[in-house]
Amino acid sequence: MGFDSSVGKQVGLLRICLCRGGQSHRWNHFLAAILLATPVLFVSGCGHPQREADLPEPQTAPPAIQSQPQSRNQAFPPIPVPPLPGAKPSAGRIAPTPAPPGGVSDDDLDYVRTHKPIQSEEGLATWYTAARGRRSANGDLFSDHTLTAAHRTLPMGSLIVVTNLTTGESSPIRITDRGPFVEGRILDLTIASAKATGIYRMGTANVRLDLYRAPKPVETGGRWCVQIGAFTSQHKANKLKEQLERKYPSATVIEFPGEASYWVRIRPQGDNREQAERIASRLRPAEGDAFLTRLD
Repeated sequence: MGFDSSVGKQVGLLRICLCRGGQSHRWNHFLAAILLATPVLFVSGCGHPQREADLPEPQTAPPAIQSQPQSRNQAFPPIPVPPLPGAKPSAGRIAPTPAPPGGVSDDDLDYVRTHKPIQSEEGLATWYTAARGRRSANGDLFSDHTLTAAHRTLPMGSLIVVTNLTTGESSPIRITDRGPFVEGRILDLTIASAKATGIYRMGTANVRLDLYRAPKPVETGGRWCVQIGAFTSQHKANKLKEQLERKYPSATVIEFPGEASYWVRIRPQGDNREQAERIASRLRPAEGDAFLTRLD
């Protein structure tokens, strides 16, 4: 379609229509002037592809990650999660903290290469699996194939590097679950994480855990509870729950199923860490093994 002939035809048709409708000669000239002054309206309707010169310039690549001094509580922004349709906000609900596909992203690998750890700890690590369809504590479906792990107190979504102190093998890993709830162990690895660090065949190993970054402060704040278990009988778990409700009337006590076991969780008002620590210190061994656990 030619531009000049298209505009001429449109102006001619408008003049004919307006003259038939009894409009003035001056009005016809006014409309024709507007149409001739805005040819882009007709060109855009022709369906021709844009020329290469009309396309926007490609965006430049993001700047390389620079090494910067870190503080003990340095954090990176959490991934935003849209609310579920119709969901109502709840003061007691912990927002999900989804992990990148596979657990660790290319950005995480670059970050580890260009930064030093914030803090370190050593202890026993083992690996675990879960029933199909089970969700990790961060809200994601559990998978044996992601570089993820369970820790009791590091903020959910923390980026760590685990080094097998026996073999020297290491791997970046993300915290997405809570555990291990066994005395003397600091970390539960997925099968993929255990293979990446040489722990899968060993079963357990002494490791060094280096924390590189966390979405929330490590030493201050947070939402905490005391977790007690594991009971093989739901009846025993419920009985303890009733006892603890009477003992701590201002706290929220729930009973929930774990992997082939039942647990009781005490959440003090405001999920306050100091109160959770006091509760944990007052529990008797007969009430079960108690673990101070971070929820967020």
